[in-house]
Amino acid sequence: MSGPRVVLKLATSLDGRIALGNGASQWITGPEARAQVHRLRADADVVLTGVGTVLADDPLLTARPEGGPETGAGRCILDTRLRTPPGARLFTDRDSPVLILCGADAPAGSRAQLEEAGAVVESLNRYDGPHVSFAAAIGRLGDLGAESVLVEAGARIAAAAMRSGLVERIEWFRAPSILGGDGVPAVAALGFERLDQAPMFRRAALRECGADAWETYERAD
Repeated sequence: MSGPRVVLKLATSLDGRIALGNGASQWITGPEARAQVHRLRADADVVLTGVGTVLADDPLLTARPEGGPETGAGRCILDTRLRTPPGARLFTDRDSPVLILCGADAPAGSRAQLEEAGAVVESLNRYDGPHVSFAAAIGRLGDLGAESVLVEAGARIAAAAMRSGLVERIEWFRAPSILGGDGVPAVAALGFERLDQAPMFRRAALRECGADAWETYERAD
């Protein structure tokens, strides 16, 4: 594949849920898994998430690996309507740049506020339904020199990543808990009608990570 190498990180219960039905999600996995996620961020050029994750969790998305220096990997937010709050924690770390990719008709006032907060805001004119295109976002990151992108996002963007066909590796941290059918799935609806439409991966590694399991999958085709 051309363009940046795309890695999807998932942190779920045994039944593939990322949150309870009421949205509670901190912390599904344990401290050992979270430490490994910081190492994954440190290895990536860009950490990508969506505005839904910003609004729900107010994350920093910086890499703070234990025993190593904090790194300045870039952070990219997919935010079609520019709903990212200018006071989000993302903007407290000026060493790690923040790129927000929005729709062409995003509010100009919101754009000005976010740029004042320290973000670089760019418009995309390609869409997946009502949202900016995941594939176009990855393409833009490639244009800016990114060679690797770590996707840490909610179910909708995880689904967009899978539909795009660009995910080359999945890093899956699975906690020994069951959240049930009213929990939030890790990947939203993909709309497949045949099993042969489903992307296939091969398991490349399985490790214990504290109380959790850490599985690595590589794209099979």
